[in-house]
Order: sequence, then C-alpha cells, then structure tokens
Amino acid sequence: MFKRYLLVTAFVFSSCFALPSLADKFVISDLQFEGLQRVTLGATLLSLPIREGDEVDDYQLANAIKQLYASSHFESIELDRVANTLIFKVKERPTISNIGLTGNNKLSEEQILDSLKSSAIQVGEPLDRTTLSGIEKSLEDFYHSVGKYSAQVEAVVTPLPRNRVSIQFVFREGLTAIIEQINIIGNDVYPDELLLKQLTLSDSKGWWDFFADDNYQKQKLAGDLEVIKSYYLDRGYIRFNIEDTQVALTPNKKGVYVTVNVVEGDKYAIGGVTFIGDLLGHDDNIKSLIPFVDGDTYAASDVAYSEQSIRKYLGRLGYAYPEVRAYPDVDDSNNTVVVNFSVEPGQRGYVRNINISGNILTSDVVLRREMRQMEGGWLSSENIELSKGRLNRLGFFSKVDINTERISDDLVDLNVNVEEQASGSFTAGVGYGTESGVSLSGGVSQDNFLGTGDKVSFEVKFNDYSKSTSVNYTTPYLTKDAVSGGVRVFYDIFEAGDANIVDYTNTTYGIRFSLGFPVDEINRLGFSVGWENNGIAQLKSYEQLTKFWDIYGSRLDSSGSVDFQNFDLTARWTRNNQDRGRMATQGMKHNLWAKMTVPGSDLQYFKLNFEVSNYQRITENGEWTTLLRGTLGYANGYGQFEGNDQMLPFFENYYAGGYRTLRGFSSNTVGPRAMYTGTDGGTSATMLTNSAVGGNAKYTLSGEVIFPVPFVDEAYTRQVRSSVFIDAGEVWDTEFDYDYYSGLTCSYNCDYFGDYSKPGRIRVSMGTQLTWVSPMGPLVFTLAWPLKEYAGDSTEVFSFNIGDTF
Repeated sequence: MFKRYLLVTAFVFSSCFALPSLADKFVISDLQFEGLQRVTLGATLLSLPIREGDEVDDYQLANAIKQLYASSHFESIELDRVANTLIFKVKERPTISNIGLTGNNKLSEEQILDSLKSSAIQVGEPLDRTTLSGIEKSLEDFYHSVGKYSAQVEAVVTPLPRNRVSIQFVFREGLTAIIEQINIIGNDVYPDELLLKQLTLSDSKGWWDFFADDNYQKQKLAGDLEVIKSYYLDRGYIRFNIEDTQVALTPNKKGVYVTVNVVEGDKYAIGGVTFIGDLLGHDDNIKSLIPFVDGDTYAASDVAYSEQSIRKYLGRLGYAYPEVRAYPDVDDSNNTVVVNFSVEPGQRGYVRNINISGNILTSDVVLRREMRQMEGGWLSSENIELSKGRLNRLGFFSKVDINTERISDDLVDLNVNVEEQASGSFTAGVGYGTESGVSLSGGVSQDNFLGTGDKVSFEVKFNDYSKSTSVNYTTPYLTKDAVSGGVRVFYDIFEAGDANIVDYTNTTYGIRFSLGFPVDEINRLGFSVGWENNGIAQLKSYEQLTKFWDIYGSRLDSSGSVDFQNFDLTARWTRNNQDRGRMATQGMKHNLWAKMTVPGSDLQYFKLNFEVSNYQRITENGEWTTLLRGTLGYANGYGQFEGNDQMLPFFENYYAGGYRTLRGFSSNTVGPRAMYTGTDGGTSATMLTNSAVGGNAKYTLSGEVIFPVPFVDEAYTRQVRSSVFIDAGEVWDTEFDYDYYSGLTCSYNCDYFGDYSKPGRIRVSMGTQLTWVSPMGPLVFTLAWPLKEYAGDSTEVFSFNIGDTF
C-alpha cells in the first residue's frame, strides 16, 4: 500500500508540473521554447524567474512553471531536460475571435459585454477557460435575483483555425417567478393590509389589479423591507427590527412565498435634544431647524431631515463639508429618546475654479454670467442652488448638474455639467375642430443664437386668418448688469372672419424697442416703446361696433377703410422662481403687464394683464407634479375724442378658446357674439351670428396633474411629459348695454344671447395632453372635451401644435 501511495503521488506531481527526473542540482546551459506563436520569446523570458547560468533544483523548476502559468499566456506547459538544456513545450491559450449572445432579453448586450470585459473575456484577448464557469454562475445568480429561477446560461466554445476560438453565450431566461403570497409575522400595532400597501411588490392579484407588481425581485424586496422599517421608525418604534426573511420557491420554480418576521417593540417619544461641537455662534438659528420638541413621537425621518437642514445651513455659510451626525440615546425604562446632534463644520471653503462641460453650442460666458457662485469667493450652497436655478430657467439645457470637487481642506473646484436641448424651433401648428376645420402655421426662431444666449427670430407665419413677417432680436445682457435690450419690426395681415371672429381685415406694421432691468434673482422689470399703424378694412357694421364708429366714424375714408397710428408704452413685472425654463416641475411665475397708448395717438386706450402659474411636486423627483394657472385681463379707453369718451378698439378685444387658453373650444370662439338689429313685422329685433366679437375683460383658470409618459425611457423624462387637465374661463364686455338689447325682440340664433356685460357664462373643459420638446421645437398634442358650454360654442376635440408650450 505504501509503494502504491508513492507511485500515485509521483504521477500527480509529474502531471501537474511535467518536471524531468532530477537527482541533483545543475547549472542551466540553455533555455529553449517550443510552441510559441502569438507570444514573443522576450515576453516569455520576462515571465521566467530563471536564466542561463543559474543553478537550479526541482523546487525552482516547479516555481518557474508556476510563473509561466501566472503570465496568463499558456494553457499547458511541459518541461524536458536534455543534458543541461531546459526545453519548455507550451500550448498558448486560444485568442477570442468572436463573442455571440443569444436569448438575452432581460440583460442588454452592452451590459453583458461590459461584465465580460471586467473578467478579461473580450475579443482579441486570450481565453482562460477556468473563468467561464464562474461567469456562467454569476449571470445565473443575476437572473435569480430578479426572480428568474429557471434561468440557465451556457458558454459554448468553438475552436477555430490559427488557435482561435468563438464563444457563444446561450441564455435560457425562463419566466419570472410570481409572488404567490407575502406574510408578515409578529405585527400587532399595524395590520397586514396597511403594511402591504406600503410595498412595491404584492401578492398575485386578479386581472383587474392592473398596477400590481407581483414579479419577485430580490432588490425590490430588500427595498420594501426598508420601507416597512422606515414606516415603524417614523412612528416612534425605534426598537423595531426585521428578524428574518424567508423566500420559499415552489417546486416548479414559478412562484415564491415570502415570509417576513418582525419585532415591533414599544413606541418612544422625544426626551430631549442636545448639541455638541462647534455651532459657530449660530446656536439659535441651528436649533430652530429642528422640527420636533420634547414629548413628540420619535420619527427617524425628522432626525434625518434635521441633519440635512443643518448641513445646508452651514453650507450657506461657506462650510463645504460639515459633519453632522445624530446619535439617539434610548431610555427603555420610560420609552424616551434623547437626540444628540454632533456638529463639526470643518474649515470654510473657497472656490478655486469653476469648470464647465457638456456645452457644445452654448458659449462658456453664457453659463458663467448666470453663476452666482464666484471663483475666489466663499463656497455657498445657497449661491450654488441659485446658479443651478438660473441655468435651468434659460431653457437651453435639459439637465444641469453642479458638483464640488475637494482640492484641499479649504479649497474646492466647482464642476458644472450640462446637457443641451433644442433651443430653436420650427414654429408650426396643425389643428382640427368640429367647425374650424384644418389650420396651419409656421415660423423659425432661435433662443440661443450661435451659442450667445441671444434670441433671434425671422418669422414668416401664415394660417387661415393671419399672414405675418417679423424680425426679432433680444440680448439678455445688453450691459454686464443683466440689462436686456431688444427690437422688433413686424408686418401682419389679420383676416378676422377666418379666425372665428366677425369679419374685418387689420393690416398692422410697426417697430418696438424694449429694455429689461433685474430687481433681484427672481424679479425683473421691463419697459418698451412702440409705434404701429393699423389699417382696418372690409368692415361689417354689427351692433357692438356702432358705438365705436359713432366716435371714430369721421376717420373713415370713401372706401370705408381707416388707418390708426398709435404710439404706446408698456411696462412689465415678472417674478419667476420656477426650476426650469421649459417643462418646469416646481415654483411660481407671475407676470403683470400694462400697455397704454400715448396721449395724442389716434386711439387712446389701456390694457392690463396678469398671469400666474404654480408648479408643486407630488413626488420628490418632480416626475409627478401639479400645475395651477390663471390669467386675468381688463382693457378700456381713456380721454375723449371730438367730445366723446374714447373706448377700446374692437381689434384689441380679448378672446378665449384654443390650446393656449381654453382647450376643447375652438380658437377665439368663447364670449360675446356679433349682433345685428333690424325690424321684424315692424318691431325692432335682434339677430345673433356665429361669429365672436370678444370683450374687454376675461379670465381663465386651469388645473393639471402632470405625470411621466408610460413606456418612455427615463432618460427622456425632461423632454416628454403628459397630463390630465381641467380648464375654465370666459370673456365679457363691460360696455355692453344688456338692458337695451334684452328689451328687443330676438329673431335669429336667440339661444346665443346673454348678458355679455358681466361674468357668469363660464366654460369648462377637461382632457389630456402630451408635450414633447423635440429637435424641431415643442410638440403639443391635446384631446379635450367640453364639460360646460353654451349654445353656439364651437368645440375642438383634437389639436396638435408645434413650437409653443404653456
């Protein structure tokens, strides 16, 4: 038996190391290699720890073979000795010529190839066959973690000429295991139903529970367990613990049973709050950030919020890396928790450099002039947030990230990375209404001209009712103090009859100069002066125009046309703290605008408009958010002309309807109707038409819930969004003489008649909208249905517009 053991040991030793039989040490006279192809002799000798002239024994030769294997170049090595010459017979590892993947639906090709690359499995590299089984197992483990327990992965190696191989990874993913049941054991305070509602995973449900996620995933289960733990910790159960989690697989590997064992413990209250460390003399301010007091129920989320609030406060003071930690001191005898905050502000930080990246078109200066954190100044988290908000509100970028990079204890670099989005647009629109038919419009504008941040547009628009040409130029930094300047030259022909308004033609041309002045970070004032000529023709003398022409009829020429030349002044106040220029998710915007023609103009009137929009996030990331909007307008004439009180010209009336104001109703159709008077059987009578005449007062209200578009990749959430909405609004004419007209007999379209002199005929609609900021500009698709309408209203179920968003 002993001899047999020696023979087996010698065989194994010789098979592993293929050493020649050596009795004594010897001096190497020569080293030779057989079988080298791809690997050079020089590279092989570098891996070899012995050289010609060295005296070696069996141990050193065995170590030499180990070193050659460790070089990862060889699949097998044999060593022969002829006299004092050592001959290494090697077989090189085959080179990977191709890697193929089949059957992988859950994992993308890019994910798999990146994983293989980290294991040195890539085209052009030598193949280490010993790693393949480990790779197969790691891929199968991933599938098991997402509930695909029947998944199999096999690496098929096919030899090719010239010592090359092709590797084909064959995936058999199988089906995801369904959660048959989730059991929570040990809970007495909160019932199973309440705790299960907090989870993203759920038991197998019926077909009616469309949103239930009953596919088992290990990562989601781990997240759900943290949700349960947080639920208890936020309600005073600081001793809560999940003792054990069991996942039992059904025999067919198609279902799992999840059992969670919990220990709730007792409910604890706040027993005190203490601070240790350096509060920098801001003790009262820092203590005021704590949202709980003695006696309140302990909540872990409040403690975490307090830590973050203190860090932000210190960050605003220039301390870039403060250490704030909360240490709960639990007293089990009376179920109280003393929360101890340790505050170490560290050193105050300076900003060395601001590094900007990601801007391909936009010049660095456009970004730098929006920065409120300056190079060489104290680092302030408040200034960084202001800078980020201003960059987002430019509307040039779909993503803005600002991160600090620590250089030393008191020095940081600020790295600003942006992703540009389309800032120009081909402005176009297509609409279809139940009565308005198809309409088209078009134009071109660029909000970031040549990357300068200047807005330039040359527009030639046309649709059913308007043909216009205009050149616009606006620079937001006419001076280094952010005083903006702009000029607009325009020419427009407006056919009112084709815009659902009583028929007339208005040919307008003019020029306008504007200036804007910053008040602070979110408030801005704007002023402009303009001159324009209005040429009115093809007039129809409907009843609401009678009073207007009673005042200005002397200006009509022999053809029944008239030109009005007016100089006007406008003033605007804007307050905007929304987080983005487009597709905002948080913040408010106010816009108050006033226009008045200069005394001595052909027409003397004023207009006042107020607009507000408010975004409030539902989810923390803003994918779900609400939008509330409102507008209010009032206009009228002032002064006298030829002894008569001046009034608002009819072509400056307000209108409502269409996707910008009141979706679900055709453009410009909501409000008073044109009226004619005549006689019916010798009695004065009125007739109403289908055409709107507008009014001098209006309001609109809108509420929306905005949510991510289903099945759209997360990377596009800032370019695409959908919403459901309710719109409401109306237009009226405070100068309408209802008492007079209500006393007349109505002979045509009498249902259209109402008291147009005051509000009360509100229209309401609801619907859904899809918005996409595409490379050609914003695209808006709307489906809307009226909920409250009046006789004669023209509805529009579907509209599609390019180039403008709310």
